[in-house]
Amino acid sequence: MIETMGSLTASPWIYVLVAVSVLLDVFLPVLPSGVLVISGAAAAAAAAGGSPARVPDVALLLAVAATASVLGDMAAYRLALRSGPRLDRVIARSRRLTRAHERLGTALARGGGLLVVLARFAPAGRSVVSLGAGKTRRKVGEFLPWSVLAGISWASYSVALGYFGTQWLGTAWLGTAVSTVALFAAGSLAAVLLRRPSPTPAAAA
Repeated sequence: MIETMGSLTASPWIYVLVAVSVLLDVFLPVLPSGVLVISGAAAAAAAAGGSPARVPDVALLLAVAATASVLGDMAAYRLALRSGPRLDRVIARSRRLTRAHERLGTALARGGGLLVVLARFAPAGRSVVSLGAGKTRRKVGEFLPWSVLAGISWASYSVALGYFGTQWLGTAWLGTAVSTVALFAAGSLAAVLLRRPSPTPAAAA
């Protein structure tokens, strides 16, 4: 399996797999999009300085991952924007979704869309935020800039983990493993921060 992953990350197909995985994981959060990005960056680091010709380019990998992230966000946003009562009923049945959508609306209304960036790192947080932005009918201009920032931040973090982790540790498989743990740790921290209650208007003042 390691050999298969190695041959995959050393071919142009890694860009296609990263794009599709990142694009779709807003609907299927179980897809290993972050692991694919890390693996591609790790392969680039391991092959630097005497590598085969077909190896991921770090800048292109970052651009593909960030662009696919934004496109996936906007697809979920548009879907929720045009959805009918069924999605309303799903949200109403989930206290977690209801709270998340309320917090998102408040954050965007105040111009503080850092919640969108934070949610990009949390498990399923991207799905909740993108669907919530569409369902609460936030304007594209309120949501899109924060989605772009979130995509760039997440892609940059994932690529940096894979690339510099492999350079530091010396081997691609170890760099990928340690970087994946670091990515999940960041996701867990983001999830904890997202669960914290929003400050009340009195406290904020």
